[in-house]
Amino acid sequence: MKSNPPAANAVPASINDNIEAIGDYYKREEQRTTRAQRVLERVADAIGRPVFLSLILLFVAAWLLGNALAPRFGLPAFDPPPFQALQGVVSLSALLITTILLIGQNRLAKLEQRRGDLELQVNILTEQKTTTLIRLIEELRRDLPMVPDRHDADAATLQVPTDAKQILSALEDKERAAEDQPKVQRSMTSLDK
Repeated sequence: MKSNPPAANAVPASINDNIEAIGDYYKREEQRTTRAQRVLERVADAIGRPVFLSLILLFVAAWLLGNALAPRFGLPAFDPPPFQALQGVVSLSALLITTILLIGQNRLAKLEQRRGDLELQVNILTEQKTTTLIRLIEELRRDLPMVPDRHDADAATLQVPTDAKQILSALEDKERAAEDQPKVQRSMTSLDK
Protein backbone atom coordinates (compact mmCIF):
# COMPACT_ATOMS: atom_id res chain seq x y z
CA MET A 1 0.00 0.00 0.00
CA LYS A 2 1.44 3.35 -1.08
CA SER A 3 1.13 6.39 1.12
CA ASN A 4 0.33 9.66 -0.54
CA PRO A 5 3.06 12.27 -0.36
CA PRO A 6 2.21 15.18 1.93
CA ALA A 7 0.60 18.14 0.23
CA ALA A 8 2.78 21.17 -0.28
CA ASN A 9 0.71 23.23 2.14
CA ALA A 10 0.17 20.44 4.70
CA VAL A 11 0.92 21.34 8.28
CA PRO A 12 3.55 19.13 9.96
CA ALA A 13 2.29 16.77 12.66
CA SER A 14 4.27 18.56 15.38
CA ILE A 15 2.51 21.84 14.60
CA ASN A 16 -0.87 20.09 14.57
CA ASP A 17 -0.03 18.57 17.97
CA ASN A 18 0.84 22.01 19.34
CA ILE A 19 -2.36 23.52 17.95
CA GLU A 20 -4.38 20.72 19.53
CA ALA A 21 -2.59 21.15 22.86
CA ILE A 22 -3.35 24.88 22.86
CA GLY A 23 -6.97 24.17 21.89
CA ASP A 24 -7.26 21.64 24.72
CA TYR A 25 -5.83 24.18 27.16
CA TYR A 26 -8.44 26.78 26.17
CA LYS A 27 -11.22 24.16 26.39
CA ARG A 28 -10.10 23.26 29.93
CA GLU A 29 -10.03 26.93 30.89
CA GLU A 30 -13.51 27.41 29.44
CA GLN A 31 -14.77 24.42 31.46
CA ARG A 32 -13.28 25.90 34.64
CA THR A 33 -15.14 29.15 34.04
CA THR A 34 -18.30 29.43 36.12
CA ARG A 35 -21.65 30.28 34.61
CA ALA A 36 -21.66 33.63 36.45
CA GLN A 37 -18.22 34.43 35.01
CA ARG A 38 -19.42 33.63 31.49
CA VAL A 39 -22.47 35.87 31.93
CA LEU A 40 -20.29 38.71 33.22
CA GLU A 41 -17.90 38.27 30.29
CA ARG A 42 -20.80 38.44 27.82
CA VAL A 43 -22.02 41.60 29.53
CA ALA A 44 -18.48 43.04 29.43
CA ASP A 45 -18.26 42.16 25.74
CA ALA A 46 -21.52 44.02 25.09
CA ILE A 47 -20.37 47.00 27.17
CA GLY A 48 -17.15 47.24 25.17
CA ARG A 49 -18.92 47.84 21.87
CA PRO A 50 -19.54 51.25 20.26
CA VAL A 51 -23.28 50.57 20.21
CA PHE A 52 -23.26 50.61 24.03
CA LEU A 53 -21.79 54.11 24.03
CA SER A 54 -24.51 55.15 21.58
CA LEU A 55 -27.17 53.72 23.90
CA ILE A 56 -25.76 55.64 26.86
CA LEU A 57 -25.72 58.88 24.89
CA LEU A 58 -29.28 58.26 23.67
CA PHE A 59 -30.45 57.53 27.23
CA VAL A 60 -28.88 60.73 28.60
CA ALA A 61 -30.26 62.78 25.69
CA ALA A 62 -33.74 61.32 26.20
CA TRP A 63 -33.54 62.02 29.95
CA LEU A 64 -32.51 65.64 29.37
CA LEU A 65 -35.02 66.13 26.58
CA GLY A 66 -37.82 64.57 28.66
CA ASN A 67 -37.06 66.95 31.53
CA ALA A 68 -36.87 69.94 29.20
CA LEU A 69 -40.12 69.14 27.33
CA ALA A 70 -42.23 67.96 30.30
CA PRO A 71 -43.25 71.51 31.39
CA ARG A 72 -44.37 72.33 27.82
CA PHE A 73 -46.92 69.51 28.09
CA GLY A 74 -48.07 70.60 31.51
CA LEU A 75 -46.15 67.85 33.31
CA PRO A 76 -43.64 68.40 36.10
CA ALA A 77 -40.00 67.67 35.26
CA PHE A 78 -39.19 64.31 36.86
CA ASP A 79 -35.55 65.31 37.44
CA PRO A 80 -35.08 69.06 37.24
CA PRO A 81 -31.61 70.58 36.84
CA PRO A 82 -28.99 69.84 38.18
CA PHE A 83 -30.33 66.34 37.33
CA GLN A 84 -29.44 64.61 40.59
CA ALA A 85 -31.33 61.42 39.71
CA LEU A 86 -29.46 61.19 36.38
CA GLN A 87 -26.18 61.68 38.20
CA GLY A 88 -27.09 58.87 40.59
CA VAL A 89 -28.07 56.52 37.75
CA VAL A 90 -24.88 57.31 35.83
CA SER A 91 -22.71 56.88 38.95
CA LEU A 92 -24.30 53.54 39.83
CA SER A 93 -23.95 52.38 36.22
CA ALA A 94 -20.30 53.43 36.17
CA LEU A 95 -19.66 51.48 39.38
CA LEU A 96 -21.32 48.35 38.02
CA ILE A 97 -19.61 48.59 34.63
CA THR A 98 -16.21 49.11 36.24
CA THR A 99 -16.71 46.11 38.53
CA ILE A 100 -17.83 43.89 35.65
CA LEU A 101 -14.84 44.89 33.55
CA LEU A 102 -12.40 44.36 36.42
CA ILE A 103 -13.76 40.86 37.08
CA GLY A 104 -13.18 39.97 33.42
CA GLN A 105 -9.73 41.55 33.42
CA ASN A 106 -8.72 39.58 36.53
CA ARG A 107 -9.52 36.30 34.78
CA LEU A 108 -7.71 37.37 31.64
CA ALA A 109 -4.72 38.49 33.71
CA LYS A 110 -4.49 35.02 35.27
CA LEU A 111 -4.60 33.42 31.82
CA GLU A 112 -1.94 35.84 30.60
CA GLN A 113 0.23 35.03 33.63
CA ARG A 114 -0.01 31.30 32.89
CA ARG A 115 0.80 31.93 29.24
CA GLY A 116 3.80 34.04 30.27
CA ASP A 117 4.99 31.29 32.61
CA LEU A 118 4.67 28.75 29.81
CA GLU A 119 6.60 30.99 27.40
CA LEU A 120 9.33 31.46 30.00
CA GLN A 121 9.60 27.71 30.54
CA VAL A 122 9.76 27.05 26.79
CA ASN A 123 12.37 29.79 26.32
CA ILE A 124 14.54 28.41 29.13
CA LEU A 125 14.23 24.89 27.71
CA THR A 126 15.09 26.17 24.23
CA GLU A 127 18.13 27.96 25.58
CA GLN A 128 19.28 24.80 27.35
CA LYS A 129 18.84 22.74 24.20
CA THR A 130 20.64 25.33 22.09
CA THR A 131 23.54 25.45 24.54
CA THR A 132 23.81 21.66 24.43
CA LEU A 133 23.76 21.66 20.61
CA ILE A 134 26.49 24.30 20.44
CA ARG A 135 28.59 22.33 22.90
CA LEU A 136 28.15 19.12 20.86
CA ILE A 137 28.96 20.86 17.57
CA GLU A 138 32.08 22.39 19.10
CA GLU A 139 33.18 18.95 20.36
CA LEU A 140 32.58 17.52 16.92
CA ARG A 141 34.53 20.35 15.30
CA ARG A 142 37.49 19.74 17.64
CA ASP A 143 37.39 15.97 17.06
CA LEU A 144 37.17 15.98 13.25
CA PRO A 145 40.65 15.90 11.70
CA MET A 146 39.58 17.62 8.47
CA VAL A 147 38.17 20.69 10.27
CA PRO A 148 40.81 23.18 11.34
CA ASP A 149 40.79 23.57 15.10
CA ARG A 150 40.38 27.21 15.88
CA HIS A 151 39.14 29.09 18.86
CA ASP A 152 35.70 30.65 18.44
CA ALA A 153 35.07 33.10 21.28
CA ASP A 154 31.36 33.41 20.46
CA ALA A 155 30.87 29.65 20.48
CA ALA A 156 32.80 29.39 23.75
CA THR A 157 30.51 31.99 25.32
CA LEU A 158 27.36 30.37 23.95
CA GLN A 159 28.35 26.98 25.38
CA VAL A 160 27.96 28.29 28.90
CA PRO A 161 24.39 27.70 30.14
CA THR A 162 22.47 30.84 30.95
CA ASP A 163 21.83 31.37 34.63
CA ALA A 164 18.20 32.51 34.89
CA LYS A 165 18.75 33.71 38.49
CA GLN A 166 21.64 35.89 37.35
CA ILE A 167 19.53 37.41 34.57
CA LEU A 168 16.62 38.09 36.94
CA SER A 169 19.00 39.68 39.42
CA ALA A 170 20.46 41.90 36.69
CA LEU A 171 16.96 42.92 35.56
CA GLU A 172 15.97 43.76 39.14
CA ASP A 173 19.14 45.83 39.56
CA LYS A 174 18.34 47.71 36.36
CA GLU A 175 14.76 48.35 37.51
CA ARG A 176 16.00 49.64 40.88
CA ALA A 177 18.47 51.90 39.13
CA ALA A 178 15.72 53.23 36.85
CA GLU A 179 13.51 53.88 39.89
CA ASP A 180 16.36 55.64 41.68
CA GLN A 181 17.27 57.72 38.62
CA PRO A 182 14.33 60.17 38.93
CA LYS A 183 15.09 60.56 42.65
CA VAL A 184 18.70 61.44 41.85
CA GLN A 185 17.60 63.86 39.13
CA ARG A 186 15.08 65.52 41.48
CA SER A 187 17.68 65.93 44.21
CA MET A 188 20.19 67.36 41.70
CA THR A 189 17.52 69.76 40.41
CA SER A 190 16.77 70.90 43.96
CA LEU A 191 20.51 71.47 44.53
CA ASP A 192 20.71 73.59 41.39
CA LYS A 193 18.03 75.94 42.74
